[in-house]
Amino acid sequence: MTEQDERRTGQVAPDELVHEFGALLTAATVLERIVGRELERRCGIRHAVFEVLLKLASAGDRPLAMGDLAGELILTSGGMTRIVDRMEDAALVRREPAPGDRRRQLVELTPKGRAKLDEALRVHAETLREHFAAPLTGDQRRVLVDALHTLGAQARKELGDLH
Repeated sequence: MTEQDERRTGQVAPDELVHEFGALLTAATVLERIVGRELERRCGIRHAVFEVLLKLASAGDRPLAMGDLAGELILTSGGMTRIVDRMEDAALVRREPAPGDRRRQLVELTPKGRAKLDEALRVHAETLREHFAAPLTGDQRRVLVDALHTLGAQARKELGDLH
């Protein structure tokens, strides 16, 4: 398909779509590796642990069910259990059975978990300023983020819950 055909039909040649999607995945993967490296090096936690800390903190003082956490983070229930097990061993979270349903587990941050999240947020923000914000203009970031929100919402509709 020629460039003129693409403009006329609004379609992009499949190889161009593969290239565009590859650019998105490459950028996201490299940036995630940089963020993960800095969180591990400077805070001693993996990126997935940081994400769980963020979700728990956003719930305020109420504990979250393991299944809800897994669904929000697009993890299987087994994957979520392994992460929370490690976090509990490190005293970052506490877990207890839900009142009235002992099969459901509720998770909440400990004071040590809140302190670790504060530390990780500082490191994360510094890393993002350097590797995500600095190379782009404000307008470029706004367009990118709007497009990513659209893609993410559509993908979540397609995937549904994984737990």
